[in-house]
Order: sequence, then C-alpha cells, then structure tokens
Amino acid sequence: MAEVLALVDYGAGNLHSVANALKAAGAQSVSVTADPDVIRAADRIVLPGVGSFKACAEGLRAIPHLEETLRERVIVGGAPFLGICVGMQLLADRGVEHGVTPGLGWIGGEVRLIERTDPAIKIPHMGWNDVEVTSHAALVEPGEAYFLHSYHFAPDAGRSVAAMTDHGGGLVAAVAQDNIVGVQFHPEKSQAYGLALLARFLEWKP
Repeated sequence: MAEVLALVDYGAGNLHSVANALKAAGAQSVSVTADPDVIRAADRIVLPGVGSFKACAEGLRAIPHLEETLRERVIVGGAPFLGICVGMQLLADRGVEHGVTPGLGWIGGEVRLIERTDPAIKIPHMGWNDVEVTSHAALVEPGEAYFLHSYHFAPDAGRSVAAMTDHGGGLVAAVAQDNIVGVQFHPEKSQAYGLALLARFLEWKP
C-alpha cells in the first residue's frame, strides 16, 4: 500500500509547485489538506510556507485543531516531517516579524531579520547559494539551492543546525531534530538538488 504524504494547506504556501516536486521525486500519494483526520493518518508530513512568520502562524492557528494534530502526529507519533521556508521557521519558539508571534516551539530559537553587515549585501536573501552541511545533517547534502527570505532562524542549540549558508555572514540553511527536518531554501525551486532532497525525505526512516 502506497504511503500517504500530507502537504499541509493553511493558505500560506506555493502548494502546486511543492506537490508537483514531491511527485517528481517519487511520491505516489500527495494529499493537499488541512483536515486533521487526514494529517493524523498520514505517513509523512510536509509544511510549506511563504510570506511573513506572523501571517503563516496566524493562518495555521485559524484552522481548528490543526496545531495540536501536527504535534500529535509529529512530536508524539514520530511521523517524518519536513518544513520548507517559513514552514521551517514556524518550528521556532517565536518570530519577531511585525511583532513577537509564538511559533510551534518544536526547536528552540527565534526567527529574526537578517542583519545587513555589508552595504553590498541585499535583503531579501534571494537566489542560488551554497548549502554547507554540519556533522548533524539529516537528509541535507552539500550543494546549491534557491533561497528567498528576509528573516532567518537562529536556533538556541547548535546541535539543531543541519546546514549553513553564507549571505554576509552565516545563516542557518537547515535544522534537524529526531524525525523533524526544516530547510530555509525551496527544494521545489532548486532543480536536481531539491528533487534529490525530497526523494531522500520520501525514503527517510528516522
């Protein structure tokens, strides 16, 4: 029986592109859904995110029982989880964009504005950049990926960092903890590199 992958639809992601990339990477069944019952029964979960941390957090919490269902299935149930862009940032304790907004609190840390350390550095961080893995990498491999963000995840613990990138200084490109991986870049826009990561996620047994 084919695994069911839940691609969470809370009004804050480029769902069509992500769903197509997952299918191209080998997913046989992608369910684009915000239904807690479908998510609770899913084998794997992907949480995308585009826009501000505040808007994404509020969109997720506007759907009854979605946050607690995600926690039940991922934190308690151990389902493999992938967060993409703001979907990764929501793993943090809080974000400070447009005021302090609580995140899911699954990986300790804060999402804050990228500091402009050099006038030549442009914000948002947009385009292709290197992904350099750490010794804690899960699923993530060295390569080049497509980024688009003005805020970045600053984890409390270095052990949560799976990869870094450089944009006027080090920025976290990926985080990992147990059955949870989050990537700041967009796999669905990262061509062969992104599809290979999604393929590894589909086979991942943490």
